Amino acid sequence: MKENTHPEYHKVTVTCLTCGNTFETGSTLKEIRVDTCSKCHPFYTGKQRFAQAEGRVGRFMKKYNMDQK
Repeated sequence: MKENTHPEYHKVTVTCLTCGNTFETGSTLKEIRVDTCSKCHPFYTGKQRFAQAEGRVGRFMKKYNMDQK
């Protein structure tokens, strides 16, 4: 087998840019920054919002103040 073919693997700190949470993991990168983590992601916190609760027709009717029948 060839020697020195694998990158260096070491402990790094992962930083969440949304909430500032940090934790350690193993990686070949020096630093990891993520947009969301398990502390602030809506799926894990239980504060999930549904952006598209109504369909296209409902939004159109609401936009033009029309009654749906």
